[in-house]
Amino acid sequence: MTLRVDVPAGKDPLGWVWAEAAPGIGPAAMAFSDAVYGRSTLPLREFEAARTRIAQINQCHFCLDWRTERDGERVDEALYGEIAAWRTSTVLTPRERLAAALAERFAVDHLTMDADDAFWSELRGAFSDAELVELTLCIGSWVAFGRLNHVFGLDTACVLPSHAHASS
Repeated sequence: MTLRVDVPAGKDPLGWVWAEAAPGIGPAAMAFSDAVYGRSTLPLREFEAARTRIAQINQCHFCLDWRTERDGERVDEALYGEIAAWRTSTVLTPRERLAAALAERFAVDHLTMDADDAFWSELRGAFSDAELVELTLCIGSWVAFGRLNHVFGLDTACVLPSHAHASS
């Protein structure tokens, strides 16, 4: 994919779009994204299940390659292979499957969620209200920012350091 914005010479495309292109909004978006990754209290596997499902839906290459780390902890790589088939996975926990389900519904079918009492009953049986609000705030950020990265071509112009080493 082609980069869809003219980035000033010598500037990192991702950094320029997020920090400089829209100075009144970009830094606030960065702060929100930083809060999602740095302050979430959700268990890491559930966080990654929802994040990865949004990355798959958005088709954001950068987001698909990303692996969230907290205090040196990462989820096992096998989790990422289970997310696309979350409905039938026997590896994911019920909360991990629900995190992926909520992410998918939020991204592609949010208008039917208000009438789906069974889904809400399942969510409310597994998560506290605070957890549901936090998870949904995270999902909203990933939908917005993953799509921003993808539509501007930032997801292919920017390569994670671990991905760059693998292709060397």
